[in-house]
Amino acid sequence: MMRAILGALLAMIWLSLPVVAQQQEPAPATLLADQISVTGARNDILIAEGHVEVLYGPHILRATRIEYRRAEDIILIDGPLSLVAENGDIVLADSGELSADLTAGILKSARLVLDQQLQLAAANLHRVGDRFSVLDNTVATSCTVCDGGVPLWQIRARRIIHDQEERQIYFDDARFEVAGLPVMYLPRLRLPDPTLERATGFLLPRVRASNLVGLGIEVPYFITLGDHADLTLAPFLSRRSRTLGLRYRQAFRNGEIEVNAAGTRDDILTSRNRGYLYASGDFDLPREFKLEFDLRTVSDEAYLLDYSIDSADRLASPITLSRTLRDEQITANATYYETLRSGEDSGTLPRTIVSGSWTRRFVPGPVGGIATAEFDLFAFNRPSGADTLGRDLERASARLNWHRDWTTNNGVVLGFTGALHADYFKYQDDSLRPDAIFRSAQFGAVELRWPMIRNTTGGAVDTLEPIAQLVWSQAGNRNIANEDSLAVEFDEGNLFALNRFPGSDAVEEGLRLNLGVNWTRYTQTGLSFGATLGRVIREKPSAQFDTSTGLNGYTSDWLAAVRVDTGTGLTLGNRMLFDDQLSFSQNELRVGWNSDRANFATSYLWSAADLTANQATDISEVQFDGGYRFNANWTGRLDWRYDIEQNRAAETGLGLEFRNECVVVDLSLSRRFTSSASVRPSTDFGLTVTLSGFGNSRADPVSRNCVKF
Repeated sequence: MMRAILGALLAMIWLSLPVVAQQQEPAPATLLADQISVTGARNDILIAEGHVEVLYGPHILRATRIEYRRAEDIILIDGPLSLVAENGDIVLADSGELSADLTAGILKSARLVLDQQLQLAAANLHRVGDRFSVLDNTVATSCTVCDGGVPLWQIRARRIIHDQEERQIYFDDARFEVAGLPVMYLPRLRLPDPTLERATGFLLPRVRASNLVGLGIEVPYFITLGDHADLTLAPFLSRRSRTLGLRYRQAFRNGEIEVNAAGTRDDILTSRNRGYLYASGDFDLPREFKLEFDLRTVSDEAYLLDYSIDSADRLASPITLSRTLRDEQITANATYYETLRSGEDSGTLPRTIVSGSWTRRFVPGPVGGIATAEFDLFAFNRPSGADTLGRDLERASARLNWHRDWTTNNGVVLGFTGALHADYFKYQDDSLRPDAIFRSAQFGAVELRWPMIRNTTGGAVDTLEPIAQLVWSQAGNRNIANEDSLAVEFDEGNLFALNRFPGSDAVEEGLRLNLGVNWTRYTQTGLSFGATLGRVIREKPSAQFDTSTGLNGYTSDWLAAVRVDTGTGLTLGNRMLFDDQLSFSQNELRVGWNSDRANFATSYLWSAADLTANQATDISEVQFDGGYRFNANWTGRLDWRYDIEQNRAAETGLGLEFRNECVVVDLSLSRRFTSSASVRPSTDFGLTVTLSGFGNSRADPVSRNCVKF
């Protein structure tokens, strides 16, 4: 160790001696070795041997032996050697000759490793100006090659130039090989190196096939538009379709936008051009306001499904301005709706909806607790001017809510809630409601909770909380058209709600007692259970809710929910509604599993018909979505949705992925069975191949202990 330190000091002193022939001082260098000596007729040759390491600026050179010739200002290197550049690129070679600053020269039997992924091997590697690496008769791959075998893929070229500054790789007379077999020849080829995230050029193509649009190929072309914007053009060509897709993105100082669109001429609808446009963005505005928009439109009802873009049957295009603070929220929204449902009259659908709200939370000094003040504006327009069916609405609402809890000495929590609501309604195109309508509503509730906890001898913790809530509410004028509260769902979230209608048009009325109990258990092994049981008991039978909701009559259906988490990846949840005779109106079961090799989520849903929610028949459906990793390389996927009521599959999808350190191959097959007047059943096939090592396609670091070329 002492000899190496003394040798390093001697080398540094020797390197710093002035030479008449030199015009400037060399940059400081550090040399470490087992043995260092100076020789030559003029003592101008330095020889370092044994575990040699040279640190010069950002470069690190390691070798078995080096010989520095001061007169020629070159370094002769005996390997095996490695040269690490500032950006992390590594050059491995048997021997070489480099300039004193390690930026130029030639290396023999060299390998250039870029970002621990892509390997370029050649008999000779020329370093030029600390920017270019030129390799002759070269092989490039990111695959691990063991025992002299052939890599899964490789690119052979007469010459490869790596531009370290531009982070580009240029190939001359390139031949792409798979398992040693030539599959493509390109006289010129340019690819980004693994460290480059954005560069203008072609992206990897994708093969797509469909019984509707035929077999075709999509070849995306990426265009950089400065540091903060880019454009991707994606032409898709098949026997039946000519499509040009695009994606435009731009980032600003205070936000970003993204536009996705496509234009199509195909054989499905020969008489018209087809396409879609999605534009979204969000911006941070002064005073903590935020602007968001998500605009969507499409040429026809079936286009999005025909080209597997989106499964939405209604398109909403909202523009939202909002601000959320600790005790205040302000929101203004305008949304345009476009229906894609077959047979749905767009003239009677609320086309444009405008709303605004202000909410303020505060502590009222005299009574304590938490109070909330809200003010809302809401309006929508239907294009149709037909009486009632084309009804338009303008509404203004004001609400004041207050709640406070007290805890007794024995742990019982006593809570009081009060609320006052006032609404102003103005209708157009509705002869049944020609005049403006004012309605007020009052709510009052008393609630008792008794949370209890128990530690068992086995280390488990049980919590039990019975809850009883007595609620009274009353509304004034009942001549209100119910537009926003048709779909009502009875669940754990609204078991103790003052009003179970989701919107503002309808108000739940009468005196009622909400009863429930929550139980949970947590064990030391990570296993947890949870259960909720509850129902509503009314003073008078309610006819406000449809039978399928389970909320009508003197007493509601029983609401039961169970949650299980084993702590080892298995989760289960079940929520059901049933009456005293165990006749179910709703049942939903969800099961999930997540492990190192497998993951899946499956659900079963049954719901009785509900005409008020536009559901004419019962719903009975099973859905499955999962994946399984067969080994380190192969992974399979399956998603499936089956309509039990119709006794047919609705959607099915299969996927198979092969992945290793240098390539990802993804195969997908999907089938949609549903059909309508505008939507046809379709089968889609997709193939995507991604080569790791180019651009920012990441892979695991390549193992060095068995790489041979």
